[in-house]
Amino acid sequence: MTPRVVRMLLAGVLLLGCWFTAIAQTSVDYLDAYIVQVKPEKRSEFDALTKKMAAANRGAGDQLVTMESVYGDGDVVTFISNRASYGDVEKGMGAFMASLSKAYGDEGVKKLFADLSSCTISARGELRRRRWDLSSNVPKDPAALSKMVGDARYLRTTMVRVKPGRVADFEASVKETKTVREKNSPNEVQLVSQAVAGQEGTVFYVTTLKPSMAAFDGVPTIQSLLGDDGYQKWLKTNADIVETTKSMINRFRGDLSNAPAEVASASPDFWTPKPVMAKKIDEEASGRRGQVA
Repeated sequence: MTPRVVRMLLAGVLLLGCWFTAIAQTSVDYLDAYIVQVKPEKRSEFDALTKKMAAANRGAGDQLVTMESVYGDGDVVTFISNRASYGDVEKGMGAFMASLSKAYGDEGVKKLFADLSSCTISARGELRRRRWDLSSNVPKDPAALSKMVGDARYLRTTMVRVKPGRVADFEASVKETKTVREKNSPNEVQLVSQAVAGQEGTVFYVTTLKPSMAAFDGVPTIQSLLGDDGYQKWLKTNADIVETTKSMINRFRGDLSNAPAEVASASPDFWTPKPVMAKKIDEEASGRRGQVA
């Protein structure tokens, strides 16, 4: 993995998610995701390096949230940033690199990238457009939306790959389900985004955020919302228009994130590590490198 690719890593160039904002829905249009497959034997070293990068970005650097796989492919770490536009992607990456250079110097940044590259199997970036028109029960107040993200610890996401030429049919099906969900289950928020770069074909992500794994038990099923007849119709429609689906559960890693203040304020202890902890992490990482040398 080249230094340029690694730079994208914590700039927040995933998944998974169709979520996370401290800004009004009308101003945040994209999710800038970077998904990394970490070498299992290098996971602790990867986390230590990522914590250093996240610490350097706190302040004037790029804002991002980080999550790791719980169910799905193992040792997958995803970094996600909000972007208002394509141009905003460049601004975020610039702020990220400027913060790293200020904290560690040019040579230190090169060393970080090299160490990080040695910990990864693969990495890829993906840009997703938020589909507010397909999302259900989204809080209208930006502060409420930020609090929902700040209080969340787990995300359950279904990736849906739609058959060629069937996008309009898929959108219509989702809108029908949205109407039923907003009428019968007004407190259950479901967020949808659509990949616009970095994916093959047409891919949507449908995500639910919860403060605990147990909270997923209370989410109503599609069958309970639509009823037996409606559910059978829904199954047939999806069989006709959906190519594949893939479900996963991730959990947030506050210690690897640089969340916006509006998100972090919902749970400061989780999203904002104590400075002493960051120092300890740095010392431990240095000790491991010394032992390897």
